[in-house]
Amino acid sequence: MIIKAPIDLELTQVSGQTSQPPWKYIDDSYSDLVCIDGEPSIFNVKQTDEYVDFTYTGNVSEKTAIENVKKIYDLDFDLDKFYKYLDSYDELKDMSKFCNGLRLFQAKDPFECIISSICSANNSIKRWTKSIDDMKLKWGRNFNDYYSFPNPSNFKELYLDDDEELLNEGNIKNNNLKSCGVGYRAPYMRKASDIFTLEIDLSDIYKMSYDEAFETILEVPGVGPKVADCILLYGFGFRQAFPSDVWIKRIVSYLYFDGKDIKVEKVREFGMDEFGDYAGYVQLYMFHYARMSGLMDKLKK
Repeated sequence: MIIKAPIDLELTQVSGQTSQPPWKYIDDSYSDLVCIDGEPSIFNVKQTDEYVDFTYTGNVSEKTAIENVKKIYDLDFDLDKFYKYLDSYDELKDMSKFCNGLRLFQAKDPFECIISSICSANNSIKRWTKSIDDMKLKWGRNFNDYYSFPNPSNFKELYLDDDEELLNEGNIKNNNLKSCGVGYRAPYMRKASDIFTLEIDLSDIYKMSYDEAFETILEVPGVGPKVADCILLYGFGFRQAFPSDVWIKRIVSYLYFDGKDIKVEKVREFGMDEFGDYAGYVQLYMFHYARMSGLMDKLKK
């Protein structure tokens, strides 16, 4: 079925959003396992002209499947209205040309997004996505060679490293978090699974205000403001989040502050105040505009 919402599916998939790794690319189609109320379904999406061509398998209704694929690819977001917003500002008006069709790639599993976002800190897209895929292969449930992400209660039982695995099992089978290449982040991940098993219900975050949700996510060890905003934007749909790191700082400084050195926390505040409910989208477009237009290379010098 064709869902008539313009999108650049490839750009959305490979844009490094920390909701999840890119889906499997097979025969011009992106595919992954989506669990809906415990029911496994394989979603397949491909580009047909400027729209999504969507099929699925599994014991879920067509209405429910469509609602979920629309949520994952944010297909109800009005890109044309957003582009008119960008075009009304000199600093932003070229972004839609370089990033046309880019949409939020939202989490099909918010816990996977939390672990992905923790894993992405000081890491390359290639490395963190491989780590998440390795976790799914090792500890996820297999449905026709597609793997779910382990849930928080299962995740908190995982060994941290070779030493812990050797102590408990008497041998090493690379069945521990560090074997997935997460390094120093392993204890943070296991603590996150403890928190979201014993202290916080993930579903409650959707009901919180942005400020309450932000403070809640900051309670997870290893999560700073940038990672917290990634989790809220890609995992829970808080579009007013403006994830800010050194690159967003340089881009914002170049576009708005004549290249002056400003603190990352001030950049975050500026982005949220200036762009409001478009902040998350503007941040996403800023980064990819800088990367694709050559601005990022200029800012490296």
